[in-house]
Amino acid sequence: MNIMNFSAANCKSCYKCLRSCPVKAIRFNNDQAEIIEDRCIACSHCLLICPQNARNVVSYLPDVKAAVSSGKKVVASIAPSFAGYLDFEPGKFATLLKMLGFSFIEETAVGAEVVSDFYMDYVKKNGKGIYITTACPSANYLVEKYYPSLAGYLIPAVSPMIAHGKLIKQFYGEDCYSVFIGPCMAKKTENESFFNTGAIDAVLNFDEINQWVTESGMDPYSLEPSGFDRNTACRGRSFPEFGGIIRCMGDDIHKQGLRIITVSGSEECIDVFTSIQNGDLDNVFVEASACKGSCIGGPDMVRNEHGYFRKQGKVKAYMESWKADCSFEPSADGLGLDLDRTFCDKSFRRHTAYEHDIKLILHDMGKHGPEDELNCGVCGYNTCREKAQAIYEGMAEPNMCLHHMRNKAESITNVIFEHTANCIMLLDRRMNIVEMNPACRDAFLADPEKMKGLPVSALMDDEAFRQVMETGINVIGKRVAYPNYGLIFIQSIVCLEKQDLLMVSMVNIAEREEERKKYNTLRENTIVSTQEVIDKQMRVAHEIASLLGETTAETKMLLTKLKKLVEVEEEGN
Repeated sequence: MNIMNFSAANCKSCYKCLRSCPVKAIRFNNDQAEIIEDRCIACSHCLLICPQNARNVVSYLPDVKAAVSSGKKVVASIAPSFAGYLDFEPGKFATLLKMLGFSFIEETAVGAEVVSDFYMDYVKKNGKGIYITTACPSANYLVEKYYPSLAGYLIPAVSPMIAHGKLIKQFYGEDCYSVFIGPCMAKKTENESFFNTGAIDAVLNFDEINQWVTESGMDPYSLEPSGFDRNTACRGRSFPEFGGIIRCMGDDIHKQGLRIITVSGSEECIDVFTSIQNGDLDNVFVEASACKGSCIGGPDMVRNEHGYFRKQGKVKAYMESWKADCSFEPSADGLGLDLDRTFCDKSFRRHTAYEHDIKLILHDMGKHGPEDELNCGVCGYNTCREKAQAIYEGMAEPNMCLHHMRNKAESITNVIFEHTANCIMLLDRRMNIVEMNPACRDAFLADPEKMKGLPVSALMDDEAFRQVMETGINVIGKRVAYPNYGLIFIQSIVCLEKQDLLMVSMVNIAEREEERKKYNTLRENTIVSTQEVIDKQMRVAHEIASLLGETTAETKMLLTKLKKLVEVEEEGN
C-alpha cells in the first residue's frame, strides 16, 4: 500500500526532495516527483522539505472518528515525544484526547520498556556479536532494502508501538480500537506491514490531532490536566531521545563487552551500516534512528518549528516530573506476549548501465569530458555519473541538469543576440549601455565592447528611454529616424523590472523606406505617363472622328445629287 507520495503540484524543479532523500527513491517524470515505494525507506523528510507542500499521506483520522462515533472502546497509545510537540503542559493532552472521545489514554513507553527487556535478554542469550535495534521502521527498511546482508543483525523484536498495541489488546480486549499517536509517518507504513496482525488499528500523527482539535473548536489551554490510564514505564519515556534506548537498557550492554554506537539521521545510519558490511565493525550494539536527533527530530516534530533542544528539554522535563507516577512495570515474560518478528531481504533489482551507456547519457547532458562533470549536486544526485545511472534506470531526466539547461538556453540566446539583423541594446537605470549586439555596431559604427558603461546619449537622444524607465510604460513599434546615421527604425522599448534594465529593440527600415520612395516615384511616373498616353489617344480619336465626319458629309452631298439626277432622267423617259 502506497502510504505516502507527492500530490500533483506546480513543481519548480528545485529538487530539494531528491537532495534530502538518502536513498534517491524519488523519480521525476515530466517535472513531477514520485516516490517509488520499492526503494523508499518511509523517512518522509522529502515531503516535509517540499516548498510546495505537495504531501499526500494516507490519513486514518476518518476511521478513528468513525470508531469514536460508533461507541467503540478506543484506546490511545501516545509516543513519549508528545511532550516536546505541545505548546501546553503535557497533562492537558490526556484531557484533550478524552474530550475528543478516546476511552483510555496510555503511553507507548510501556511498549518501549517491554522491547528493551527483549533486547537485553536477546543479547545475553546470544553473547558477543553485532546487534541493531529495530524500534525505527525507517532504519529497518534501510537495512532490508539496501543492506540485506545485515538483516540477520537486526534484533528480531517488534517495535514499541506494536508491543504496546499487543498489551492494549490483551488488557482491554481484542475488540477494542487501538490508535497510535506520534510524530512518525513511517509508523503508518509499519502498521500496514505483514507482522502487525492487528495490534494497532490506526496511526495518527500529531498534525492530525491538531486538525481534529481545530475542527472541534476546543481550546487545549483552558483544560484541566489529568493523568494517563495505567501510568507506567518511566524508563521507556527516554526512547525518543538520542541514545534513549541505551539509557532504557541501563548498564547491561557494557557488561556484555559490546561497543555502543548510537546514530541518528539516515546518513549516519548508512555510514555505520556500510562499515558493518565492510567488516570494519564487530561486537557492537547499534542504536539506529533515521531521524536526526532520534524521534524528537521526527517529521511532525520538525513541522511545529520549535528548536530541537527546546523540544528535548520539554521531553526531559516531562520525564522528570512524572517519575512518581510510574506505578506499573510490565514484563514481556510475565504477560506472555509474542514480540518476535522476522526481517528479510527486500532489495530490488537495479539495472547497472555500461560505461558506453553512461557516456552517451553524459553527452546528452552536455558533459563531453571530465571537465564538464561539475558534480554540483543541484539536481539531487552527488555526481553527474550517478545522475546518468539514474537516467538509465528511468529515475531521472536529462533536463534536470540545470547547468546544462542554462548553458543550452544561453547558447541559443547568444546565437540569436549575435546574429539577428535587429539592433538590440540593454540599458541600466542610469541610461548607460550594458550590452550591444553586432547589428548595433554596424548601424551606429560603434564598438560594443568600448561602448559598455557609456551613456546611450553618446549615440542618440535618450529622452524616450528615460520616460519608459520612469513610468514603466513600454513603447512598442514606434517609428524613429536618426538622420545623422541615415537610419530609420521601428523601435520598441521594454522595461525589465526584475532586472532593472531597459531592452531596446530596433528594426532598421531605412532601406525599406528608400525602396518605398523609389516605388512611389515609379508609381507617380507611371500614372503621369499613363495619363499622357490616354490624352494622346483621345486627341487622335478626336482628329480621326473630325476627318471622318467631313468625308461623310461630302459623300452624302454627292450621292444626293446623283440620286436626283437619276430621278430626272426617269421622268423624262
